[in-house]
Amino acid sequence: MNLLSNCLRIAAGGTLISLLTACASTGGSSSGIADLIIAERGGFVPEGIEYDSRNNRLLVGSMVDGTVYQVLNSGSLVPVIEDDALMASVGIEADEAGNRLLVANANFGGDVSNAMLGVYDLGSGERLAMVDLKAAIENRPANSSHFANDVAISAAGTAFVTDSPMNIVYRVDRYYQPSVLLDLGQDAGFSLNGIEYHPAGYLLVAALGTGQILKVPVNSPDNWSIVELDFSAAGADGLVWAPDGTLVVTSNSESRVLKFRSDDNWRSARVVGIASFEGQATTAAVAGEDVFVVQPNFTNPEPPVILRARF
Repeated sequence: MNLLSNCLRIAAGGTLISLLTACASTGGSSSGIADLIIAERGGFVPEGIEYDSRNNRLLVGSMVDGTVYQVLNSGSLVPVIEDDALMASVGIEADEAGNRLLVANANFGGDVSNAMLGVYDLGSGERLAMVDLKAAIENRPANSSHFANDVAISAAGTAFVTDSPMNIVYRVDRYYQPSVLLDLGQDAGFSLNGIEYHPAGYLLVAALGTGQILKVPVNSPDNWSIVELDFSAAGADGLVWAPDGTLVVTSNSESRVLKFRSDDNWRSARVVGIASFEGQATTAAVAGEDVFVVQPNFTNPEPPVILRARF
């Protein structure tokens, strides 16, 4: 079934997107990626999305089977990484300089016992490492809950991973040794989610529980602060940098993507763009000048959707 037919079929059901939007959004973006992609099947729940510019492809994870897929404009899914050790691939990050793909690996469902980082060759998909993040926690309670949510990479190749229930940011060095960079405590109320690294040496972290953005200096993480925003980032989930230096924040509760710009090294930031759409999106990827969001469909069997955000 081609994209247009798929578009009409999904739109006719009225469950994901209007007929007008669905049929007008297949013309393609400046990046060569279709404005609207409807996956060929549902049920795999892609919470994370990434654009691999090295290989010119859109990648998504799967909360259900752990596989990382390439998504074609037609909606076809091509497995890129298949690994029995991937329980649920959540946030995914391409380290193109290091030719690696980093995958936040967690349990999806009732089991909240694992937080891991999978590292793979970006070209071949070969596993390079599977890091047990929670092993870095000293005196970890036996009944602690974990969920590796998102991952960021520094220019030096150091990875940073959020653990949402624990409100922890882990650091994983190039030798795949984990440590705890920041531990805010399970009762902090933040539910740390999306994460990005800034070349100036700090992290920006989405606090889903409060709709805030945290700034965490890598060399002095205890001096973390809350970025003063002029517009609520309620539902802040995925974070990604746009080429113009703005931070793209996907809200998983407000059906929109926000662009924030800072003029004071992210002590504060102002909203400079809002893209709204129907349905729930979780994360975004940047391809050239374009921003694409993924709608995983957590609670229904309809095929997931990838659409270009129009600011």
